[in-house]
Amino acid sequence: MSSHLELFAQLTANGIAVGSIYALVALGIVLIHKATEVLNFAHGDLLVVAAFSAWALIDKAGLSFWLVLPLVALAMGVLAYGLDALVVRRIVGQPQFAGVMLTIAIAFMMRGLVSMGFGTESQSYATPWTGASTEILGVTVADLSLVIMGSVLLIAALLWLFFRYTRLGIAMQAASQNQLAAHLNGVRVKRVNSLVWALAGVTAAIAGIFLAPITLVDTSLWLITLKALAAIVLGGFGSLPGAVIGGILIGLIEQYAGVYLMHGVKDIAAYLVLILVLILRPTGIMGEAHGRRV
Repeated sequence: MSSHLELFAQLTANGIAVGSIYALVALGIVLIHKATEVLNFAHGDLLVVAAFSAWALIDKAGLSFWLVLPLVALAMGVLAYGLDALVVRRIVGQPQFAGVMLTIAIAFMMRGLVSMGFGTESQSYATPWTGASTEILGVTVADLSLVIMGSVLLIAALLWLFFRYTRLGIAMQAASQNQLAAHLNGVRVKRVNSLVWALAGVTAAIAGIFLAPITLVDTSLWLITLKALAAIVLGGFGSLPGAVIGGILIGLIEQYAGVYLMHGVKDIAAYLVLILVLILRPTGIMGEAHGRRV
């Protein structure tokens, strides 16, 4: 394999791995928006809380990674459920802008509490795959990247099966499409919406636990929300498959831009894509047109 082809293959593998994290975060945001029409800007801070909690349990308490993963995922699910049931639900019927401002306020509060509880210094922790790599077709890929790719594909498949074949999943879809009709058919819409928040909280926890060893355990992890929003717009707002496709594409675009384009483009590549898609194809790759004629 030539050096140029090997570099391209390595960038592709890295892009898919990073894009898988973006996709996982995007899935959580789309889940909440489809169910409640709230664009949750606090989603990235659930990821921050999960990452710091995992660090504390692994590095300070000495717990096994395999024990910490389900514990933190469950805790974030409970926290997200509580945020909807106790806070967000109180503004039902208010303009969407109220939901945006509320979730931004929640985000800053959680970030502040994390800084107060865990400190402001960046941290790190090891996973069972730290430092290990596998060679695939002449390309060396970190085992953690392979685990991330596999986990995102598995979660996406499980969500598809859940929404298609379970009563609760079907109830969630019904509530997201027409809450009044769902309520008249016996769906407990408020509880279902809170369960959607819990499900999104679990995906945020998994994303945070896997992302932190790649970067660092830091409060700046919330910025991944902005990349996830670009992925959502690219894939098609409201589309779960689109969120996965958009996340992976954003990851690939960033990796290629970092090598093949001028210095600094990688840092703004996701936002350039966001602007271009909004101008040229606002519905994204898999979104549906909901335009308003004036």
